[in-house]
Amino acid sequence: MLITDKNNKNKLYNKNHKTMTNFKDFEVWFVTGAQLLYGGDAVVQVDAHSNEIVKGLNESGNLPVKVIYKGTVNSAKEVTAALKAANNDTKCIGVITWMHTFSPAKMWIHGLQELRKPLLHFHTQFNKEIPWETMDMDFMNLNQSAHGDREFGHMVSRMRKNRKVVVGHWQDAKAQAKIAIWMRVAAAWADAQDMLIIRFGDQMNNVAVTDGDKVEAELKLGYHVDYSPIAELVAVQDKVTDAEIAALVKTYEATYDFADNCKEGGKDRKQVIEAARVEIALRRFLEAKGAKAFTTNFDDLAGIDQLPGLACQRLMAEGYGFGAEGDWKTAALYRTMWFMGQGMPKGCSFLEDYTLNFDGENSAILQAHMLEVCPLIAEKKPRLEVHPLGIGGKNDPARLVFTSKEGTGVAATVVDMGNRFRMIVNQVDCIKSKALPKLPVASALWIPQPNFEIGAAAWILAGGTHHTSFSYDLTVEYLEDYADIAGIELVIIDKETTIPSLKKELKYNDLYYMLNRALQS
Repeated sequence: MLITDKNNKNKLYNKNHKTMTNFKDFEVWFVTGAQLLYGGDAVVQVDAHSNEIVKGLNESGNLPVKVIYKGTVNSAKEVTAALKAANNDTKCIGVITWMHTFSPAKMWIHGLQELRKPLLHFHTQFNKEIPWETMDMDFMNLNQSAHGDREFGHMVSRMRKNRKVVVGHWQDAKAQAKIAIWMRVAAAWADAQDMLIIRFGDQMNNVAVTDGDKVEAELKLGYHVDYSPIAELVAVQDKVTDAEIAALVKTYEATYDFADNCKEGGKDRKQVIEAARVEIALRRFLEAKGAKAFTTNFDDLAGIDQLPGLACQRLMAEGYGFGAEGDWKTAALYRTMWFMGQGMPKGCSFLEDYTLNFDGENSAILQAHMLEVCPLIAEKKPRLEVHPLGIGGKNDPARLVFTSKEGTGVAATVVDMGNRFRMIVNQVDCIKSKALPKLPVASALWIPQPNFEIGAAAWILAGGTHHTSFSYDLTVEYLEDYADIAGIELVIIDKETTIPSLKKELKYNDLYYMLNRALQS
């Protein structure tokens, strides 16, 4: 079970294991643009104002990552030195720039060419309101963000460099909230740059949409996809002790409701024990490899007692990315979305479009999988059950059974379109689901926005997968920021989507990427 430390809202840890992630391990650098035209006294004031802004941002309690003021830059040499240093600092996950005065943008060219970290341009001002009665030319010369930021913005646009632009006063909670979103995304991007994804088995049954170019994924998205024979996991499994299993089963009993057949003395108690054995082995294997995500394949389970459904569910809750049937792109995306949403209350999960419910205006899609749905999205306390599974040819697997919360969320996927990666994001409304007495799996029921017919058709037209990474806590803005940082295509399906407009967007995008590739070759 994941616990948030009350004394540190940014820290998330597992009370039974040593996994821990902390946004306070990161930094975001704040660099202020100015020039020496107005003299040394002006620079001193710029520096004082910048320090006060950074102090105020850090003390607001609204930002998950500490902001570090890295000084005022007044020349091309200073800009380049600051941005090169950001590249080389492992704690720095991104740079916030602000132009206090008019900062001639030619001096930013070489530094921006060097910058490889995410960039946020904060269009703000030290003073909140115009001092109508006292404003003079000295004040005007010093406080030039209104046009200094436009000079800087022009250069970033001319260089075709992706960034997030946040407009608002630095003391405004709305502006701080947008910075906080970008910080979470930048931290997730940093996490992805050394993400190792372990695949037990390959893609299943010639499925296309779950596969993709792993070399291009490492070049573009940062993570490395590796294969491990199931025999290596079996070797770890065989060394798990009875004492370790007994301790984990006690954790199960303290955390979940138990079906009668799973309780001490129940006919399927042995399957719970074997599920615990697999979970211990899988976690140990991933920790030893330094992996952050993994995939399974129910055709490749030699030496494993059962499909590791319970293990996958619990590991997802701890932050491990997961994709079924070899779906390494969804495994990576789940890890990234979990990372962004750490400490948030509603949860996220791997899900699959399972079956359709045609019900007029309430038509919806049942989201489930054979077993592997994360308990973070459960409406109530999950129930641990053991039932036969008519696929995979293994013993009856343990799993957590529940229905999801009601509420709005985002479902996302990344697909390989041959000449680029495309992220597809759909806002969805999770509605009240019914029990599935003959299908004992975890599930969600949602209506894709803007409605079932348009949302489902748009997803299919965009080439979306049947697997998704889903979050109640994240919004489209998080994934828009992520696509910008990654430099990949983004298709959003929401309340404003129409099929004609989507078709035009997809055609324009195809033309853009074809022309872009031709120009680069």
